[in-house]
Amino acid sequence: MTEKSEPATTIGVEPKETGVGSNFVSNYPPYSFWRTENLADVHRALDGAPDPQSPLGLYVHIPFCRRRCKFCYYKVFTDKNAAEVQRYVDAVLAEAEIFARRAAFAGRSLRFVYFGGGTPSYISARHLESLFNGLKRILNWDDVQEVTFECEPGTLTLPKLETIRRVGVTRVSLGIENFDDAILEENGRAHLTKEIYRAEPWIRNLDFDQLNIDLIAGMVGETWETWKDSVRKTIEMDPDSVTIYQMELPFNTVYSQRLLDGSTVPIADWSTKRAWHDYAFSELADAGFETSSAYTMVKSGRDGRFVYRDSVWHGCDLLGIGVSSFGHVGGVHFQNLSQWEPYLQKVEAGELALERAFDTAPEERQTRETILLLKRGHLEVDYFKKKHGIDILEKFRSAFERLRERGMLDFDSRVVRLTREGLLRVDQLLPEFYAERYQNVRYT
Repeated sequence: MTEKSEPATTIGVEPKETGVGSNFVSNYPPYSFWRTENLADVHRALDGAPDPQSPLGLYVHIPFCRRRCKFCYYKVFTDKNAAEVQRYVDAVLAEAEIFARRAAFAGRSLRFVYFGGGTPSYISARHLESLFNGLKRILNWDDVQEVTFECEPGTLTLPKLETIRRVGVTRVSLGIENFDDAILEENGRAHLTKEIYRAEPWIRNLDFDQLNIDLIAGMVGETWETWKDSVRKTIEMDPDSVTIYQMELPFNTVYSQRLLDGSTVPIADWSTKRAWHDYAFSELADAGFETSSAYTMVKSGRDGRFVYRDSVWHGCDLLGIGVSSFGHVGGVHFQNLSQWEPYLQKVEAGELALERAFDTAPEERQTRETILLLKRGHLEVDYFKKKHGIDILEKFRSAFERLRERGMLDFDSRVVRLTREGLLRVDQLLPEFYAERYQNVRYT
C-alpha cells in the first residue's frame, strides 16, 4: 500500500513555492513503505553473520531541547526533568546491551559514533559521562575514527564542553542556523547570537579535531541582507566545515500546520533559497573552502573528513539507538518506537523497541547508494562495477540523459558529475532514479 496524502516531487516537475512535504532525501526506498509487519526481517538480520566488508557505526538519538523550532520535524521533548533524562540514558544503555548480544553486532568494532537530536548538548555533564562510559563498556570503540556531537550554542558552558572533549568527542557540529536574533526568535530557536560568540572561543581553546557550523537558507524572515551577514560572520569564525540546508517544511512542523490551516507563512521560494545557497558556496570558495557535498564545504588544508556521512552513504551497517532512531543491518532498515513511554517500557522490559522495518532487495541497495553518493556531486563508474557488478551508466541511462538535457549533470565513461545547478537542487533530482512503485508517493 502506498500513501499519497503528502505532496511529493513529481518526476520532471520542479516545485516553485515551498509547500508542505519532505524534500530532503536521506534514505531509499521511502520511509512510507516501512511496515510493522516487516519486523521479523530485522530479527533475522540481527541473528545473521555480519558482512565483513561492511563497517559499523553508532547513532544515538538525544531527543531533548530547550524549545522546539517551528520548522523542526524530529522527535524532540522540551518538558523532561533531570530524573527523566537519567531514565532515558539508562534505557539507551540497556538498548545498546540488547543489540550488542545479537550476532550481527556482537564483537564488532565501531568506525564512527554520532550523537544527534534534538540537542545532545542539552543534557548535563553528569549524564554525558554516564552515557559515554556506558556505551564504551558495552560496545567496542577501539577503532572509532570520529565522534560527532551536535550542539546548540545556548546549552554550552565551559565545564560542559570540557566534559564533551574529555569523553572523546572529536567533531563538534554547532547549530547556529542564522546570526540574526529576530530571525532566530521568529523561527523558534532557543539561542541568540550572544550565546554563539560566548561558546565559540571555548570550542576553539579545547582543540576539537573539527568544528562544523550549520546554517539554514530560507528561514522565515530571511532577506538577502540578513543572509549575506550570516555568511560573512560564518566565514569570520573560520570553522573547519560549513553545512547549509535549504529550509523545507515536512508535515509535523509548526509552520506546516499553519499552512495547512490556511495561514500564510512568509517563507522564500525554492529559486530564492537556491540563490542564497549558491551565494554562500561562492563566498566560502573565495575564503578557501572546497565543496565536499551538496550541503557542505570544508576549509582547504584541514581535515575535512565526515566519516559518519561517507560511511552511511556507502551503505555501512548502522546501529541506531534511542526513541524514534533509525538503523540498518544486512540491508534491513528499521526504526524504533517514536513515543516516549512505549519506547522506555519496551527497553526496560529487556526487549528491542522496534516500530517498523523494510528489507531491501539488492537492486534497491544499489539505487540507494547511487542517489546518496550523488549528493557528493559525482559518481565513479568503476566503483559500482567493483562493488555491485553493475554499470550505472546503463542501469540509469534514461535518468542521466534526462538530467543532462536539463543541464543538471554530465557524464562520460568514467564519471557522472553534477553541474552547479544540479548540486543546488540535488534532492529534487533524486526521484528520477526511483523505481516506478516509489515515485510520486509520500516520502515519510
